[in-house]
Amino acid sequence: MMGVFEVENQKTEWKRQWRDEFLKGLCGLANAQGGTLEVGRDDSGAVVGVDNAKELLEELPNTIRHALGIVPSVELLTENGKRYIAVSVDASGTPVSFRGRHYIRSGSTTQELSGRELDNFILRRLGKTWDSMLIPNVKVSDLDSSSFRIFREKALVSERLQKADLEMSDAELLDSLLLTENGELTRAAVLLFHHNPEKYVFGAFVKVGYFESGADLIYQDEFHGSLITVADQIVDTIYRKYFKGIISYEGITRVTDYPVPRPALREAIFNAIVHRDYTTGIPIQIKVFPDCVIVYNDGRLPETWTVDNLLKKHRSRPYNPKIAHVFYRAGFIETWGRGIERITGACKGAGKREPLFEVSPGEVSVTFYTDVGVGVNVGDGIGDSIGDGIGDSIGENEMRSKILRFMRSNPTISAKAIAAEIGIAPRNVEAHIRTMKKAGLVERIGTPKTGHWVVKSPQ
Repeated sequence: MMGVFEVENQKTEWKRQWRDEFLKGLCGLANAQGGTLEVGRDDSGAVVGVDNAKELLEELPNTIRHALGIVPSVELLTENGKRYIAVSVDASGTPVSFRGRHYIRSGSTTQELSGRELDNFILRRLGKTWDSMLIPNVKVSDLDSSSFRIFREKALVSERLQKADLEMSDAELLDSLLLTENGELTRAAVLLFHHNPEKYVFGAFVKVGYFESGADLIYQDEFHGSLITVADQIVDTIYRKYFKGIISYEGITRVTDYPVPRPALREAIFNAIVHRDYTTGIPIQIKVFPDCVIVYNDGRLPETWTVDNLLKKHRSRPYNPKIAHVFYRAGFIETWGRGIERITGACKGAGKREPLFEVSPGEVSVTFYTDVGVGVNVGDGIGDSIGDGIGDSIGENEMRSKILRFMRSNPTISAKAIAAEIGIAPRNVEAHIRTMKKAGLVERIGTPKTGHWVVKSPQ
């Protein structure tokens, strides 16, 4: 006998009495992970019983089979002397419809599939994906030779393909990467290797913009071209043009601390490329603010997933598996479903705040929080150190980097306390602070005793 559930969930739904409209819910369960509809329970899960239990036991199997084309398990159960019906359906390997409409269970709700969502759902149930569909009248000779060169170089460095594998012709390489079918190219092949994939897939590019506050766009860049060529260009441009880093030295080794650890942001951008829903025509958008960086992606979770599935350990389920396969061979990504783990781990390892992952209908975003004192470049878009112009010696840069770190971690700290932490005379700390104030790097708000430090980006 099935026990009382605390809440309805992905695989369980409760109803007081049977109505034929509940066939929609069974359709949703069959199109998801399967599950059980219990008739005779109230919204809290308590058994209230049904008066026509025997009648339902006889009628429901035929009703469901005729309406949905699936054979359910229908059981008569008893709890506290009250009878109820448990109707269970397995996950269906083929799409199930009710009155010409397709539904799917998502969390504790039943959602109707339509438009792009329905197309992709049916494709996947038929063993196909959007990126595996063919684009007619595109030849291998139409693709970009530099994209093939870059892929071969990266695949060789990553050691995920051997040199002998890469000496084949471009056509043979595409075939070995499963990007062709009967001599025709897939959408993935065009996105990955065509110099102008937007000719065939509208909106197949990436936008990066710096926003001073709210919607005030200061400057932006767009990245057009094959996914293979633009992937690293996006990351390189952000760190060269949009970020300034704090320079310090460990011995004679120069260390640059950027607002977002490069491995974390790189992983987020590459995952957005792999998991993006390219049917929307909306480009991937990366918005850089003084206090955060947000990567927006028109994508969606697998049909049966919730946000919890995304944040927990999970196996790899790329939205575009053919694109993901090529990115893996090039060494851009892993294939173990560890993207979020790697992003979070890189942030923690660099002493940064954990990023925020958000999922809304049709959109997935990752927000990286930046340290106030390691902001972006809002001037000419070029530069690599907030120490520029405030001293050139290794000792001065290192000392000022230490002072900024103390100010960021404890905004109310006094110059005397900073001096005690570092182990130098307070007058030396005060001299460094005066220089950094003139450079526009720090500001003291309030009195020396009750005020606080604001660490700023250079102007």
